[in-house]
Amino acid sequence: MTWLTPLRLQGSHGSLEPLSIDHEQDLIAAVSDGELWNLWYTAIPAPRAMRAEIERRLDLQRKGSMVPFTTRDAAGRIVGMTTFMNIDAVNQRVEIGSTWTAASVQRSGFNTECKLLLLTHAFEKDAIAVEFRTNFFNQQSRRAIERLGAKLDGILRSHQRMPNGLLRDTCVYSITRAEWPAVQAHLQWQLDKPR
Repeated sequence: MTWLTPLRLQGSHGSLEPLSIDHEQDLIAAVSDGELWNLWYTAIPAPRAMRAEIERRLDLQRKGSMVPFTTRDAAGRIVGMTTFMNIDAVNQRVEIGSTWTAASVQRSGFNTECKLLLLTHAFEKDAIAVEFRTNFFNQQSRRAIERLGAKLDGILRSHQRMPNGLLRDTCVYSITRAEWPAVQAHLQWQLDKPR
């Protein structure tokens, strides 16, 4: 098994639980909220591809390189997916990624809290760094990652081929263990301040 294992993480704005094939229909409803698969600069599964995506993530979990989660809002409604991925147990580094959230929950405290829960768990398990990656053109994702307190490590040019055949430049961000206490305080302050 891997250094990070499947578990339930609970907050006040939402929760994360281990991904299951039983979540398929609710995930189809969530991805349909905003037709997220139509965003050209990211790879979010269309409803017809949801089962294959769940199976892909669960297969990577069995191989030890991913811990996938289903996300739920405060009311318990399934609203998306996220993962610990590219798990490097030897160097104690992990990426938080392959994340998507229903449009109706975006730009709320939900994403901040989900990232706080994941980051807290990773650093409690002695991660030395947690990484985030996104498409250069995904400005919404880049701003969200920067609001977390992650720093841009660099841009991998022509890094990946997208489903539409275009080459993606990937922005790589990270938060290190030394930065974590300040980042954690900042994220908690963001969640606690009146909206």
